[in-house]
Amino acid sequence: MLTIDEARGQVTLAQPDGGEAVYPMDSPQAFEAVSKAWLRCGWDVKYVYGFTWMGRPIIQLPEDMIRIQEVIWRLAPDVVIETGVAHGGSLVFYAGLLAVLGKGRVIGVDVEIRPHNRAAIESHPMADRITLVEGSSVADSTIDAVRAMIKPGETVLVILDSNHTRDHVAGELGLYGPLVSPGSYLVACDGIMAQVAGAPRSQPDWAWNNPITAVEAFLVDNKDFVLEEPGFAFNEGSVRERVTYWPKSFLRRRGGHDA
Repeated sequence: MLTIDEARGQVTLAQPDGGEAVYPMDSPQAFEAVSKAWLRCGWDVKYVYGFTWMGRPIIQLPEDMIRIQEVIWRLAPDVVIETGVAHGGSLVFYAGLLAVLGKGRVIGVDVEIRPHNRAAIESHPMADRITLVEGSSVADSTIDAVRAMIKPGETVLVILDSNHTRDHVAGELGLYGPLVSPGSYLVACDGIMAQVAGAPRSQPDWAWNNPITAVEAFLVDNKDFVLEEPGFAFNEGSVRERVTYWPKSFLRRRGGHDA
């Protein structure tokens, strides 16, 4: 249980042993507790369904987009691969960042790209930087098509945001991991599922059937990847943890600055 007392400037959080922890509102602990409640509340009311990017619905937590743009700015990839297209908002977001960098292209993969979404994406001002691939992200024909679009020596960033079950994400990690260039990232989105298990719009098995369990198993068998937070490029505050739908999501392929 969480209690916010604005008049006293404090947050009270119930503890597993039955006691309470009281934090001043200007503490990182209070911010973390309130943020977790905010994420759960936002999930219940479909908060992320209220945003567009350059005219296309994006269905992402704004903070996640701000964090990954900093990764893309620093990495300057030649190719961004995203599984899961939906309305195309995140494809447009990544394409726009690459346009600012003056390089790069985006490959969007989805088992079904609805005709009205395809038409909107292909007529968008960012369309010349976006290629759509329709098919299951874990099908041999799909991964072969994506692999054929990557040139030797290109810097590749992969973002997995399609079917978020443990087995599907595990399959994507195994197939798309080899496409990630050394020093770049393989990003498994929406580990928030584990945190909101039991909430409306969730399934009873989400406590284990989620991207985080797939990531943890992948890291055991793939030592060339390491779980690595992208970090805050600028931070004059006291908060050190991201407020995110993508916990434990950034897997960096060893190499680059490891060498």
